[in-house]
This record gives sequence, structure tokens and C-alpha cells, in this order.
Amino acid sequence: MILDNVVWGFIGCGSVTEKKSGPALANTPGSRVAAVMRRNAALAEDYARRHAIPRWYADADALIADPEVNAIYVATPPSTHMHYALQAIAAGKPVYIEKPMAMDHDECQRIIEASARSGVPVFVAYYRRALPRFAQVKQLLDSDAIGTPRSVRATLHRPHSVNAASPDFWRTNPVIAGGGLFVDLGSHTLDLLDHLLGPLSDVRGLASSLTGAYAAEDSVSMCFRTGTGAHGIAQWSFCAFRRQDEIEITGDRGQLRFATFEDIPVVLETEAGVQAFDIPNPPSIQQPLIATLVDELRGNGHSPSNGISAARTSAVIDQVLQAYRTRHSR
Repeated sequence: MILDNVVWGFIGCGSVTEKKSGPALANTPGSRVAAVMRRNAALAEDYARRHAIPRWYADADALIADPEVNAIYVATPPSTHMHYALQAIAAGKPVYIEKPMAMDHDECQRIIEASARSGVPVFVAYYRRALPRFAQVKQLLDSDAIGTPRSVRATLHRPHSVNAASPDFWRTNPVIAGGGLFVDLGSHTLDLLDHLLGPLSDVRGLASSLTGAYAAEDSVSMCFRTGTGAHGIAQWSFCAFRRQDEIEITGDRGQLRFATFEDIPVVLETEAGVQAFDIPNPPSIQQPLIATLVDELRGNGHSPSNGISAARTSAVIDQVLQAYRTRHSR
């Protein structure tokens, strides 16, 4: 499927679209936004007015049927991702889905199968795959700057947030989010490791709610093997003493250190010394990935984040949370 120009309709126009994605979808060459939808009509109208978007809707069916819109951005919570993605695919319109791709791997597979049958492309907003700082990490790995990767350690710690325990905070409501902050934030790290080192396998995980503040997990540990054969361990705590965000990839000739979220330099350490790469993120953080998917839709190149790659991350999440979900579904 090749489009001359990509004309977007947003299903959902909440906070993620204000800065992270909306400006990039509007301003990338060959891409523009024609319509937005939100169930709250007043908020949809306000968003459209503030961003100079021609039309707004309070009904997703109407937005998908808009004849000018030829691509759909699903920016709702995960519980509705599959529903809207399947609707867009059935209408023959490529779909860009916020992460995680869906509630679980089974839902991802349904989207992938619909895409394969129809030939309608699916992309997922794991935008770290295209950020310049992680392109630098991948270039260093691919050029054997640290030799053969042998081990990986990933850590994300955040203090407990009272807001996260609020009934109005959907990201810790498993019925809406598919899990808690591990699913929301940890998915970025898991997908990034998949991109840098190949698909994760031999996954083992332990998840708990140590605070009992909400239904979802707040503490997760896992071990795994990367596509390169390196052994990995990772830990997420959302009830920790202080913030910590670090990934270490150690090879037989050096080590790389960087963060999933924090704006800190990428550090390469070898016998030759220590080198730091300070690479800022763009103002609209999804812009580099959006540029790749717009290019692909216009027949130029391929995006690094699609339904198939994103579904692998959902499969890993399912493996890690399987026992926790089983215990808490009784």
C-alpha cells in the first residue's frame, strides 16, 4: 500500500498527542492531520481548535469513515487498541497504535492476522527504536565496539506515587492497561532490547504488588537471553527509595551504559578509555519514528517498529506476568 500523502485521523487526543506525537504527525513532510476524535466532544473540539485541525468527532466510526482520512492513529488506552485497529484495517486504512500494542499477545496476533489478510500496514509507537541516542547505541554494538555482548542488566526504579493508586489513574488498572507501570514503562525497555540485541527468549519472571496500593503489579524481576545469546536480568520497582534508570550491556571487550528514559549520555567504556555521547532527544520525541513510517507508507524505506516486532514485546510481558495475572484473576 502506497499513499501519495498520509492524512491522519486520531482516535484519542489526550496528553500523549500534545507534544510527543501530534506535532510530528502534523509536520513531517508528506504527513498532515485532518481530524481528531475523543468521546468527550468538548475536549475533541478544543484540541482541534488549538492545533488548527479541520474536523473533530465524538465517534470513532465517523472518524474512520472520514473520506479525507487515509491513516489512523490509535492513541487510546490499551483496552481499546485491538478494537480500533481492527476497524481501521477493515476500512483499508493503515494504523499507528500507541504502545503497548494491545492488552496481550493474543490480541496482537489478531491485529497481525487482519493486517496480513488485507495488506494494510500496522505500526506501533515504540519510538525509541528510531531515536538518535539509541541509533548510536546500535551502531556501537554493530561495529563491535564492546566485542560480543555477554550480559545485560536493566533497572528502572521509581518511588511510590499516590497518584498511581488513584482509581482515576488508568495506567495501574489492569482492566484498562493490561497490567501496571511495568506494562506502561517496562515495555519500552523490553522493546528496545529486542531492537538492539534481537528477540528475547528463555524468559522467566516474578511479579508482585509489594505495596498493595492497586491491583496491578508494582515490582517485577526477570531473566532472559537475548538474540545475540547474552544473558540478561532486569528489575522494575515502582515503590523504591529513589529514581534509577540504567541499562548496561557488557561485552568481552567493553561496556555500554545508557538509560531508557533519562536524558543522560550514552557511555562507552573499553580498555582505551571512556567515551560519552551526549545526544539530546528531539522536541517531539516520536518524530524520528513517525518519519520512518510516513516514508514507508509513501513507498520509501521501512519503519523499524511494526506489529510483528511489537507483538514480541507483548509476548514477553505475558510470560513475565502470567503467574501474577492467574493469581489475581481468581
